[in-house]
Order: sequence, then structure tokens, then C-alpha cells
Amino acid sequence: MSVAIIIVIFIVALFVAIYLHELGHFIAAKRAGVKVEEFGIGLPPRLFGIKRGETIYSVNAIPVGAFVKAAGENDPTVPRSLAGKGPWTRLGIYVAGPLVNIFLAFVLLSAFLALPVATVAGNGLMVHSVVENSPAHEAGIAAGDIVMEVDGQPIRSWGDVQSIVNSVEEGAQITLLRLRNGQEKEVTLKPELDPESQQRKIGVWLWWNIVSNVGESSPAYEIVRPGDTILSINEQGVYNDESMSNALRSVEEGEEINVALLREGKETLVSLTNVGYETLPGVELRWVDGTHIEQERLPVWKAAYLGARYIIYMPVLMIRAIPLIIESPDLALVGPIGAGQLTVEAVRSYGFSNILFMASIISLGIGIFNLFPIPPLDGGGMLVAFIEGCRHGKRLSPRTVRLAHTVGTVFLIALMVLVTFSDVFRLISGEGFGL
Repeated sequence: MSVAIIIVIFIVALFVAIYLHELGHFIAAKRAGVKVEEFGIGLPPRLFGIKRGETIYSVNAIPVGAFVKAAGENDPTVPRSLAGKGPWTRLGIYVAGPLVNIFLAFVLLSAFLALPVATVAGNGLMVHSVVENSPAHEAGIAAGDIVMEVDGQPIRSWGDVQSIVNSVEEGAQITLLRLRNGQEKEVTLKPELDPESQQRKIGVWLWWNIVSNVGESSPAYEIVRPGDTILSINEQGVYNDESMSNALRSVEEGEEINVALLREGKETLVSLTNVGYETLPGVELRWVDGTHIEQERLPVWKAAYLGARYIIYMPVLMIRAIPLIIESPDLALVGPIGAGQLTVEAVRSYGFSNILFMASIISLGIGIFNLFPIPPLDGGGMLVAFIEGCRHGKRLSPRTVRLAHTVGTVFLIALMVLVTFSDVFRLISGEGFGL
């Protein structure tokens, strides 16, 4: 898919997310009895507008976002004004926009998770390597073993192993059925909790093949080693003989082949010259039997559950990402330009269906950003309303509110300038997000 089409789709997704955000404010204000003077698409100056009832519905010249103009936003003396409503009513109006964005993110993410996904499946998974002193190491698991079952459940993909391991109670043992030299044997081990990922692990690297031998006369002899696992060839996944042949056929004879290897638990990229074979000459591999691509689809209820779970845990993920934000703020904090570049990379790397995932992230980002308690964001209005509600309706002084708005506006403008500069610099320097 061309970059231009992806950018157009991104702009549409961004516009829809902002439009629905303002629509949330509009509906909440109307239901609260606030007079809405204008609901505009784009930013002024106005191109044209249609008045329906007491509200002007306008299309404006600057094609960025949308806005809702309520009567008396800062003047409680205006009849049916926003400022004239009670603090809890105003808080509800302010929070309506971000809540719409969060709900939209949930719908889009659930739809993305419900799409059919091409996955690699086979009759077990091959052990590439074992972490020293891990549960698998102590149980006698070795490189080249094939894990056929875990706790009596057949293993067809890596996700099967991780799901079963994470589902056992703390301190409980699991039973693995391993295949070694044609002989099956059951081994028991106790998964350990990894403090960094907060997931239980058994200490193995798993894939679909392992290099058993490399001929001394082979051009790959000095590059590929026995015990390596071939992950991909020229960014095409390798999981059986056919996939390897297809990847090699896509490269002209004499051209360079980029081979991604898993070596001692780390990914290594090496290069070879294609000599016209449909396999790497001199490289002998052992494969997991029956490995193939199949389509998997989550039930709608499970997709919705996982979508909701992701959004609920987003604050936790944000807190965990603070070290990354401090270390690489240029990658962690992005504006519309950076979000567009990230969308292009994600769609080109992982397929068009990821446009739904990116659209959900955009909507969620808009919602969460607007919840920050900084005037003039929605969170700033919510903070003022909350304070006044706790004061039993006693208002903050207009001077205090104006000062908070001024400081907040200056801060947001400075932040937007810095983020935009970072996005533009990344773009013109040819750097990306590494997807």
C-alpha cells in the first residue's frame, strides 16, 4: 500500500477521533441544558454555516479538528451558560469528550483483535536454547528438543505455551511432553515469575527450526553455525522448507541475502550472496513437523475482553513507560506528524489491518491527553469543577482561573512546538521508530 493512501487514512482517522470528541461535549452540553452557539468542523475563519434551532453548524477554513462553542463559557451571568451550571454538571460535560475517545478506542481495538490473523502453527515447538539455571535447564530440557504438550494440552504456537504457563497458580508445577531423538518423555518443572515483564517463564527460546550442520565447503560455513535458528530471509518469515524456498526465490541470483538468525538467545543479522539455490547450500536444518500458516480468529467476546483489558491497564503501561520517556522523549512523545509517521511504519510492516490498531491508539491518546489536569484541556476544566464541587459550589476567583489558563496555554504551546520540531527533525533526517 502506498504511503499517500496510508497518510490519507491516518488524517481521516485523526479527524474522526477529534470530531467525535467534540460531539461528546456537544451532546452532554445539550442534555445539561447549556446553550450551544456553534458546532464547527475545522477551525475559523468560517466558510459557511447552517443554523438549526439555536446552534450554528459550520464548516471552517482551517481543516484541523472541530470545536463546540457554548454560551458563557466563563461568564455565569449569561442565561443557560456553561459557567452558570453546577460544578458536577460542568465536570460531566468536560469529561464527555475524552470518554467518547476512550470508548471509540475500545470499539476499534476490539474490532482489530477480532480480525482473522495469519499465524504459524505446527506439531509442537523446537527449543532453540535454554537459559542457564532456569526451570527448563534444571528439568533437563536441551536445544533441539520439541515441546509437544504442556499439561496435556497440545502445543501448536508460542502463544499456547505462554498462555498455559501464565495460567498456572504461583508455585505450581507444569508437565512438558518433550520429543528428543524420536523418543517422547514427560518432565516437570516450576515456572518462575519474571519481575521485569511480570510474566511466568520457564527459560527457553522456541522456534520452528534449528541448524544441525553446516558443510565446510559451503559459502555459509563461516557465517551460519550449528545451533542457530533461522528466523527470516530478507524479512520473510521462515518456518518450513517451502517458506525458505519462497524467500530465496524472491532474490535474484548474485544479489545479497539478509538472514536473521537466533543465536544464543539474541537476534543476529548476517548476509550471503544468492547462488541460485532454493535452500541455503550446505546448511542442514531440523524442522518441526506439520508447520504451516493458518488463520485464527478470536471470539467477539474475547476480543472485547482483551480490548477493554488493554485500555484499563493503559495507566499502568504509561507509568512503566516513564523510564523510556525520560530516556528517549523524541520516540515516546509524538504529535500529529510523528503519529502519522508511526502509522505508516506500522501498516507497511504489519499489514493494512493495523490501521484499526493505530486508529484506536490515536483515539485513546487524544482521550488520555485531554484528561491531564492542565487548563485549557478538558482535564483542567474538570479540575476546576472538582475543586469547586468539593467547596460546595464556591467558585474559584476569576483571576485564579485566568492565571491557570494562561500558564497552561503557554506550557501546551511550548510542548507542541518542541514535539513538532522533534517530529519534523526525525522525518527529514530519515529516522523512524524501528518497526
